[in-house]
Amino acid sequence: MSNLAEAYKMLDTFASVGATRFDVTFLDIDGAKRGFRKAQTVTQLRNSLPKLLPGLGQRQNNLIVRPHSDTVTLVQLDDLDADALASLLNIALLTLRTSPGNHQVWVAVSGAPDKDFARRLRKGTSADPSASGSTRLAGTVNYKRKYEPDFPTVSIVSAAPGRIVTPEQLECLGLVCPPEPEPAARAAPLRVSSSTSGNWPDYQRCVQGAPLNHGKTGPDISRADYFFCLLAAQRGKTIEEIAARLMEESAKARENGEAYARLTAENATAAARKPQVRAR
Repeated sequence: MSNLAEAYKMLDTFASVGATRFDVTFLDIDGAKRGFRKAQTVTQLRNSLPKLLPGLGQRQNNLIVRPHSDTVTLVQLDDLDADALASLLNIALLTLRTSPGNHQVWVAVSGAPDKDFARRLRKGTSADPSASGSTRLAGTVNYKRKYEPDFPTVSIVSAAPGRIVTPEQLECLGLVCPPEPEPAARAAPLRVSSSTSGNWPDYQRCVQGAPLNHGKTGPDISRADYFFCLLAAQRGKTIEEIAARLMEESAKARENGEAYARLTAENATAAARKPQVRAR
């Protein structure tokens, strides 16, 4: 059952650190997009939610929001275990429970750290490296086939309105991995055999070969998606082609949206093009 007060609390917490607009995506139980509203203000969302929430239950649709701020960088740390959650207690803006045993934390970082800082923060906290920056709205039901008939409701574990941290604070706490050293030589263009350039990897084999997720309930789909994109990049596919194909193959990509697919494709392509160091 939806909880309007929880939804308002989540929106207000984001607004307290400068979030002024939200992209809203509606997905059905199978992860297919059913609607999209761009750059909704907090007021627009608050006014529309009383009418939207009852319809979500009738259609078994998910409401996904992507917050945007011009004053802070909002970093999503997803798929966290209990130890990771404990280490983030004093710096988290918002902590959500999206399903039993699955948590995510949002951190508001001052200034304008680059994408690499967010990546290093996710790596340092053992969070999902391909988090898209979109999340289910608190107070709404998480409709996925694997949960039926007892669908969980997304809930707020903790909220600290107005909490903004600096990159230096996060680094001092040991939560940020150091930058990777620049390669000594520029990577050579990726060479692809003509015998494989027209082929796509088998997505299901990537899923079958993926490690278990944190909850040990099944394969880690984020890792499977990344490996699929890596293989595709090695076969000469462009980032645009890989992201589009991932949206077709992966239910998680359809659930998290095009930003997730694009980021996963970009990271995998960068890794595929990185020069390999040969042992001597």
